[in-house]
Amino acid sequence: MAGHSKWANIKHRKGKQDALRGKLFTKIGKEIQVAVKEGGPNPEANSRLRDVIAKAKANNMPMENIQRAIKRATGELKDVTYEEIIYEGYGPNGVAVIVQALTDNRNRTAGDVRHIFEKFGGNLGATGCVSFLFEKKGLIIVEKEEGIDEDSLMMMALDAGAEDFSSEEDAYEITTSPEDFSKVREALENNGIKLASAEVSMIPSTYVALDGEAAEKFEKLLDRLEENDDVQNVWHNAEFPEGWGE
Repeated sequence: MAGHSKWANIKHRKGKQDALRGKLFTKIGKEIQVAVKEGGPNPEANSRLRDVIAKAKANNMPMENIQRAIKRATGELKDVTYEEIIYEGYGPNGVAVIVQALTDNRNRTAGDVRHIFEKFGGNLGATGCVSFLFEKKGLIIVEKEEGIDEDSLMMMALDAGAEDFSSEEDAYEITTSPEDFSKVREALENNGIKLASAEVSMIPSTYVALDGEAAEKFEKLLDRLEENDDVQNVWHNAEFPEGWGE
């Protein structure tokens, strides 16, 4: 939908995550372990690990938790091997949903995710059934605060390699290619810009507006998915009613 703010959905989700802080740290810890196994324990040489550590710090995850996750991945501590699985499906009113999971038991996770979808008016679909409605992009959010000059921030982001910059009601949204995400994020941080959110995400090309009843049902579906220990990320193209959840 024209004018829809990506920050609106992220802010809504972050409010829920704040209430589940312990689970959030566990989920980020899994991401760190996967990143280390993929590219090694040195953040300077592993951009994915560097990005996850930045995400961990942005969510106030203690450094000892970060180091513990790295040690698990390198074998210094007892480790569990996680497999990444992507599920696609539909929520109420045909909302498109992509679920990213990291699991040590594929059958358990598949059963749990299917049950959650069906319980709250959705259904799982085949691989590819909704992913064509999304594009993988780096998304950086900077909340509007006194002292942040819009033109300076825009030029800083574009000069670092950002693809797009938009000014929404209460935040600036910066979009990058997945490959340039780390470079743009680091350029902003090095210039003292505080980031409200920064991650590689699945950005929908269109949105589905939900009314009160459908929004309530879909919110329950999202909450239950994000409470699941195996679920890392949930992306969707729902547009909640204005002011929803405030």
